[in-house]
Amino acid sequence: MRNALLCLILAIPMAHVFAQETDKALAAALKKQADAWDMAIVKKDKKAIAENMSDSFLMIDSGGETSDKARFIADLTSPDITIEPYTVDEFKIRIYGNTALINGATNMHGVESGKPFTTHYRFTDTYVKEGAVWRVVNVQTTRIKQP
Repeated sequence: MRNALLCLILAIPMAHVFAQETDKALAAALKKQADAWDMAIVKKDKKAIAENMSDSFLMIDSGGETSDKARFIADLTSPDITIEPYTVDEFKIRIYGNTALINGATNMHGVESGKPFTTHYRFTDTYVKEGAVWRVVNVQTTRIKQP
């Protein structure tokens, strides 16, 4: 009994280390997935955009408007909009079991209906593990006011 207790006590720190390493690996995989989704958006790759999204997807934009999966994809891949390649700053991932929150900020540029646009915003993308696949279920954006 004493040996079993000692083994259990010694295993607890190792389990914590294993969990941290697992989270690091998952965070790296989610970062790669999020970066690929950003590139799919720039390229207007409908299939790749859709595959990263849950069927129950919802977006809430800075003005409080909402978009479901179909509308989100249609808006981003419209011939009336071109989004230039962009980077994400302040990228952070927090993992809670089968849910991951991805936060960041981006300064997006492009052309919409023939007119240039710039939008600087912070976002939260919520990913949920559906079976063996992580998919974004919710996006919320908040516009950053320019001085």
